[in-house]
Amino acid sequence: MAEETVRANETVVPVLPCVSARETLDFYRALGFEVTYEQTRPYLYLALRWSGFDLHFGAPPRGMDEPREDIGGCLVMVDAVAPYHAAFTQAMRRAYGKVLSQGLPRITRYRAGASRFTLVDPSGNSIVFIRRDEPAELEYGGSKKLQGLARALDNARILSEFKNDDRAALRALKSALRRHGDRAAALDRALAYATLVELGAAPEDWRGKNNGSGAAPEARGG
Repeated sequence: MAEETVRANETVVPVLPCVSARETLDFYRALGFEVTYEQTRPYLYLALRWSGFDLHFGAPPRGMDEPREDIGGCLVMVDAVAPYHAAFTQAMRRAYGKVLSQGLPRITRYRAGASRFTLVDPSGNSIVFIRRDEPAELEYGGSKKLQGLARALDNARILSEFKNDDRAALRALKSALRRHGDRAAALDRALAYATLVELGAAPEDWRGKNNGSGAAPEARGG
């Protein structure tokens, strides 16, 4: 009898913590996931499927009674991320009347050409969809090929899209506007203000030495 060997055809299914079975099921069903297994007694276990991948959920760690965004997650490697983002945002609009972009649950923004986005569920688990050919190296602080506000914009993109840290991206971009805004190209300034809006900054947060009115220079009349 021939000896069996390991073959590269494994299937890995993450088991993520679930704080509320009802909220978890409602959210994933709204996105179009199929519930393939549902059990709450004598212990919690849920299994869901969407397209070609599965997510399973179990009880959270002892003492975890509230959602926490540092508790669990998984990576979903795909050929192109845009169709997945479009499918989930369309499902959100149908189910909730809007795209959930803040709080829990939510989905992060997608810009044309981006290589990833994150879906955060009601328990705080991050499901990160990543393009298979995503660049292997990132320059935190912004690309050294860029200068001034352009480099800060690149840094803000990395902080937001790869570290899922909009707060740090906001701080970096507002600081760069104060330091470089008066010398930056008009296009870079416009992109910076647009990015601030996407990151949730109020107009009064834009104020700096270049723009005491609180509005983007290009938006003022006169």
